[in-house]
Amino acid sequence: MKFEKIKNKGQARLFESQYLEMLTKTHPLVIWGMYLPIIGYMLYYSHDTLGFKVGTVALIFFGAMLFWSFFEYIMHRFMFHFASDSPRVQRFIYVMHGNHHEYPRDKQRLFMPPVPSLILASAIFGSQYIFLRQYTFMFFPGFLLGYLIYGSMHYAIHAWNPPFRFMKPLWRNHHLHHYKSEEKGFGVSSAFWDRVFGTFFDLEKEKEDKEKVKELMF
Repeated sequence: MKFEKIKNKGQARLFESQYLEMLTKTHPLVIWGMYLPIIGYMLYYSHDTLGFKVGTVALIFFGAMLFWSFFEYIMHRFMFHFASDSPRVQRFIYVMHGNHHEYPRDKQRLFMPPVPSLILASAIFGSQYIFLRQYTFMFFPGFLLGYLIYGSMHYAIHAWNPPFRFMKPLWRNHHLHHYKSEEKGFGVSSAFWDRVFGTFFDLEKEKEDKEKVKELMF
C-alpha cells in the first residue's frame, strides 16, 4: 500500500488479457440489480415456504447486517492490508485492494465485479448453510444488503461531500485512511468497529487537508 503518490488519472492494469481485465470492472447499479432479486426472494422463501414468522425473519436479517459491518472491518484490516514478502501474496492484495489505494478515483473497481462476486457469494452462502441451515435464507440476504450498503457508501465517500453533517467524521476517517495512515480507519459503511478497536482517527488532532481530499474524489 506504500505508493510514491496517489494517481489522480487512469486506472491500474491488472491483467494482460483484455477479457480478464474487462471482468475486473463494474458499475454499482449492476451489482444492486444482480443481488436485490436474490435478497427479496430469499426473504419471501423464508416466510412463505419455510414458515418463519416475520419478526424472526427481520431479526436475523438485521442481525446479519450488523455482522457484515464486523466482517467488513476484519477483512479490510487483516486481509486487504496483509503485509507479506511473497510476490504472489503482494500481487493478490494489489488486485483485491492495493490498486484502489494507488488509483482512488477509479470508480469502476469499488464493487467486486459480477463473475467473481457471484462465485464468492455462492461460497459464502454454502459456508453459512453448513452452520445455519434454513436460517441462512434470512441471514445471507442481510449479509448481502450489508455489502451493497458498504459498496455504495464507499462510492459516495469518494464521489461526493457528506450529505449530512453527522456523516462527516465517517468521510474524514476514510480519507485519512488513504492519505494519512493505512493502519487506521478500516470502517467504510460504519465507524463503529474502528471506535471499538481504537483505530478511529482522532479528528480533533488531524488538520483537514481539503486539497488532498479532492485528490481522492471522482
